[in-house]
Amino acid sequence: MKPGGMVSEVPLGRTRFTSVLMVRPDDIDMNRHVHASRYQDYLLAARYEQMARDYGMSLEDFTAQGFGWFVQTLHLEYKRPLKLGDSFRVTTWVDELFADGVTVRFEMRRGDPGKLCCDGWARYTLVEVATGRATRIPPWIVEKYAV
Repeated sequence: MKPGGMVSEVPLGRTRFTSVLMVRPDDIDMNRHVHASRYQDYLLAARYEQMARDYGMSLEDFTAQGFGWFVQTLHLEYKRPLKLGDSFRVTTWVDELFADGVTVRFEMRRGDPGKLCCDGWARYTLVEVATGRATRIPPWIVEKYAV
């Protein structure tokens, strides 16, 4: 293991997965664009879809194994607003694996050719559902997320 708890023996593919979402009326704030809090919801919705479709393990299957993800840190950088009716793509990839968590990077793009609206990263800690405490990532989870 590298300093800082990074998993070094597993090469990361950093494969990017994309989900398409649409801005809904209840996402809009008084400034007529998407409220800042909704960007985290968009990231979570995309990851939820991608867990089942792209990693081959739905969140329900994951929690049935006794595990969950806790958002430890979230960093968002807003570039341009999303507005009512906008269709946009949320692209995510696992950038780092740690002994007890992952760093997921993301981009949110609207329109064609895909103007960047928001990007950033999130650090998730793996927790045992029964205790709510952080735990080491088992090898079978590392294999799923190292693509």
